[in-house]
Amino acid sequence: MDAADREAIAEAVRRAETGTAGEIVVVIDRAASSYRNVPVVMALALALLVPWPFISLSALSAQRIFMIQLFCAVVLLGALLWRGRGGRFVPGFVKRRRAHDAALREFTARGLTRTRGRTGVLLYVALQERYAEILVDTGIDGLVEQKTWNDIIEPLLAAAREDRLTVGLIAAVDAVGAVLARHVPPVPDDVDELSNKVILL
Repeated sequence: MDAADREAIAEAVRRAETGTAGEIVVVIDRAASSYRNVPVVMALALALLVPWPFISLSALSAQRIFMIQLFCAVVLLGALLWRGRGGRFVPGFVKRRRAHDAALREFTARGLTRTRGRTGVLLYVALQERYAEILVDTGIDGLVEQKTWNDIIEPLLAAAREDRLTVGLIAAVDAVGAVLARHVPPVPDDVDELSNKVILL
């Protein structure tokens, strides 16, 4: 995503916020987690299976079986670390959990809990995980059904899969702005409390 894309999204945020007292922040995270511990756990778990065929089908000593097991653990770890870069072998539910946790951290870190009226909205995208989520503060939470946010996220994810992330984000920001305009209209002394710039992690 280049500077022109980021500026186009920031302009969409500015435009959306003119019709609402809400504050929209867009965060694009290249990866919600490094998943370094997953290959280690997988390699050790697979290595636990190695001794059983040798115990039941051969007369090898315990020491020799242990050495074979250790060798297999090292080989598996090396292979999984090399081939599993980018979380390739990480189960989907783990990726979703890590991405959700990262979104929660960003929600707090970006000041969305400190807006007047508690009307902050985070539009979070984790590229590696192919995950997106909308988080809202307490001033909006009870006003809008989760299905409304899900209906905005689905086309965004579809656009990201088609390598049209910028278009998808602009459409999502416009849709979030329309929802906020209905439920949190602008107030006379409203000010732009948070930056409109896209945050890249």
